[in-house]
Amino acid sequence: MTDNAGMARPRIRVAAYVIRHRAVPEVLVFDHIGMPEAGTQVPAGGVKSGEELEEAVLREVAEETGLLTATVVRQIAAEDKPHPDTGQPRRTSFYFLQAPADTPDAWDHHVNGDGDDAGLTFACRFLPLPLKQPLADDQDAWLGHIDPRWTTVTVDSQ
Repeated sequence: MTDNAGMARPRIRVAAYVIRHRAVPEVLVFDHIGMPEAGTQVPAGGVKSGEELEEAVLREVAEETGLLTATVVRQIAAEDKPHPDTGQPRRTSFYFLQAPADTPDAWDHHVNGDGDDAGLTFACRFLPLPLKQPLADDQDAWLGHIDPRWTTVTVDSQ
């Protein structure tokens, strides 16, 4: 996709911070079963033509985790950052969602449909905040914008 000036238009994406409140707040993450190189991620993906961003983030959460009870609280940020593998431009809108406190601690979800993830199985789980290590592609970068105490703990390598 290019615009009239010949510049590549960014792929429009959404990402979800699904938070469950228990003794401590927790964020929903998943790992690709059989693909450890993909890293731990939050639900995220492309926005379909004509789809509103809030619709897209709820759809991505449902598709990638099977969770149907999350609700959108608000948008946190929009990030322009190239794809880590292809370098193609993309704009990701990060959303804060809430999950009921009685949502299970962990489960495996088999992805159906015809999207890029179809046929994959994701190991879903909640991790306490703040995270002890960054997520794949720095997906955790905006957690501190929901609550500064949720900024990922990183060890300075100097």
